Amino acid sequence: MNNENILLVDDEKGLLELLEITLRKEHFNHITCASTATEALEKIKNEDFDLLILDVNLPDFSGFDLCQEVRRHTLAPIIFLTARDSTFDKLSGLAIGGDDYITKPFEPLEVIARVKALLRRQGYSMKQTEIKEPAQADIYDYGRFVLNTQNGTLLIEGKPVECTAKEYDLLVFFCKHPNRVFAASQLYEAVWDSLGVGDDKAVTMQISRLRKKIGDDGQGTQMIQNLRGIGYKFVPPVKGE
Repeated sequence: MNNENILLVDDEKGLLELLEITLRKEHFNHITCASTATEALEKIKNEDFDLLILDVNLPDFSGFDLCQEVRRHTLAPIIFLTARDSTFDKLSGLAIGGDDYITKPFEPLEVIARVKALLRRQGYSMKQTEIKEPAQADIYDYGRFVLNTQNGTLLIEGKPVECTAKEYDLLVFFCKHPNRVFAASQLYEAVWDSLGVGDDKAVTMQISRLRKKIGDDGQGTQMIQNLRGIGYKFVPPVKGE
């Protein structure tokens, strides 16, 4: 049995039932459902969720609007589920705090794969029978910012900064692979646990948000450098400068 608490939000009763049955077959037994954004927000305010699956087209207000409000209460991974398949809609969802995007119609097992990937990235174990020793703390101290992957904290100029799952995953990946160039497709494959075709803009959007979080979007040399036509490279700041 998996102990993750998952919230499903969709106004299609049949789709909610399909998702719930599929998740329960994979031993996700802590599932809560909501059919409106208002109902979902009330549940989020009163309960902690490890992952949310949000439909974009809800009867009271959109899943995009709900996502923005959700981010005031939790940084849990968010998967958008919608019939919209345009690049604009996809990037809009990622820009406001979403972590992944699945278009309808979809294969239920595809949703399961995305759910497991996001939870795995959050540090949860998908194999409850395995007993693992606590991981050794990895602390990346660059002076102006300190990333501690053991407790999941990021300090910028000594102040804690909250990141979404994908922002955090990208920063961890860059810190583990400094001064190396990665194409956007390589970053997508490594961080999203998926082969990405046409998802370069999704990576670009997440990097843009991450730069703002770490104060890397102003004047001067950037830590996350964009090598036009090649990819991205993380150049750590020299401590003390």
